[in-house]
Amino acid sequence: MSDEQTRQGTTESSGSHDGQARQGVFEGYDNGEQPLQSYTMLAGVFNLIFAVFLLLTKGTGRKLPESIATKDIVLLGVATHKMSTLIANDAVTSFIRAPFTELQEKESPKSVDEKPRGTGIRHSIGELVTCKFCMGQWIASFFTYGLVFAPPVTRLVASIFAIVTISDHLHQTYKALTKRV
Repeated sequence: MSDEQTRQGTTESSGSHDGQARQGVFEGYDNGEQPLQSYTMLAGVFNLIFAVFLLLTKGTGRKLPESIATKDIVLLGVATHKMSTLIANDAVTSFIRAPFTELQEKESPKSVDEKPRGTGIRHSIGELVTCKFCMGQWIASFFTYGLVFAPPVTRLVASIFAIVTISDHLHQTYKALTKRV
């Protein structure tokens, strides 16, 4: 069944003698403006990846951490911020988004404005890869999984992105200060 059919609430016979019809599960939610079926699929993929992570953790005999050190939370948080912005907005990663988005305008040499293209899952992936907040959840999850399976590599990669984040903020501060003078 297509997203459009689901949004329009396809009618099926209820099997009763009175011929009443049942509507699709998403009928009446928002007049079909949100691709709910595709969002459901993406949420399912996200949760499937989490389930695979848990199964691999158990299967390899690794233990889930009782807690995560504050320094790792800060490191991974800063790295997630940078990576989500890099994936969702930077011109250099537009090749990742291009199959799912349309270029609106180039905001600067390093940043672009795009909107999701297509319908259904293509549109939903376009929304995901252009939203730094949405990408942040996926990236934070992968960094956290990395802490369980490969802590040194995860910390190294996260450190690189955290260092770039600090550098970016220093560049912005320097730029703002030089404009004042």
